[in-house]
Amino acid sequence: MIRIAVDGMGGDNGPAVVVEGAVQAANDFEHLEILLVGPTDILKAELNRHKVLGGKITIVEAPEVVGMGESPVAALKKKKNSSIKISIDLLHKKEVDAAISAGNTGAMVAASTLTLGMLPGVKRPGIAITIPTMHGMCCTLDVGANLNPSAFELFQYAIMADVFARNIIRKKRPSIGLLNIGEEESKGTEVLKEAYKLIRDSSLNFIGNIEGRDFFTGKADCIICDGFVGNVCLKMIESILETMISMISREIRKNPISSIGAWFLQPALANLRRDTNYEEAGGAPLLGVNGNVIIAHGISSARAIRNGIRVASELVTTQANNQIVEAIAPYLHQIAAPRNSQAAA
Repeated sequence: MIRIAVDGMGGDNGPAVVVEGAVQAANDFEHLEILLVGPTDILKAELNRHKVLGGKITIVEAPEVVGMGESPVAALKKKKNSSIKISIDLLHKKEVDAAISAGNTGAMVAASTLTLGMLPGVKRPGIAITIPTMHGMCCTLDVGANLNPSAFELFQYAIMADVFARNIIRKKRPSIGLLNIGEEESKGTEVLKEAYKLIRDSSLNFIGNIEGRDFFTGKADCIICDGFVGNVCLKMIESILETMISMISREIRKNPISSIGAWFLQPALANLRRDTNYEEAGGAPLLGVNGNVIIAHGISSARAIRNGIRVASELVTTQANNQIVEAIAPYLHQIAAPRNSQAAA
């Protein structure tokens, strides 16, 4: 039985969708036991609205909530009994195998880093997401945890992304691309140039620099970047996918002939919607911390929470963290390149 702590109060849509998603996961996955963390009276009232098969959901009292707009570190210091903090504490004490929250991302990253610590040899954590491409799913790391990584930290992201891609999106030998402003080895900042050399000289399946236009082509199974660029790309990708589907729907409604054609295209359009829907990914693993942590989108639906819990269980069963430690160990003798945020392209 895998036990997963779920921050019952996280996200823009409050406890209602989180509890619904937890119920879906409990009913769909027999091997899971879910601990909903938050104010007992609120969560119990929501839980009573659903039918739980098998009684695999329990409530853990956490009277305080970290707001989406609060300063992460300040909130964690002030609210020591928040649902985020207690969820991570349960993981730290090994009372659960994984933790997930759709709440304040900064607070989740800070709580995980400070409480759990890092995996042996890992310097900084990174948030990994999966995006659809012409050739299956692609892992992008980092999308918000580390805004100014060193070259060695980018190299470690490549190693962690390789492990994630092999275990979660089932790539036998994932290709690794370093996001840059050009494909040439000489392009980019000094940090990117040094990271290029480190990844190139490793045993990873490195294909070199890739550009922003390569996100959806499937040129690389793993895209490595700093958290600032990655987060900007993430928000842009979300907008592009939603806009594309809305534009297609608008054009279809313009005349009766298009509507008739759309009737025949319904299966294809349904597949497109499914393949580009963030709900299916569920959540983004915070890789590098000494525990299985999933950060879900703030606008997560119940379906997204359900799938985030599924991803958390996959991290546990595949022992991805142990594989990350083993993969990084041979390179720990290398000295990380100094940070250099002023280098010119």
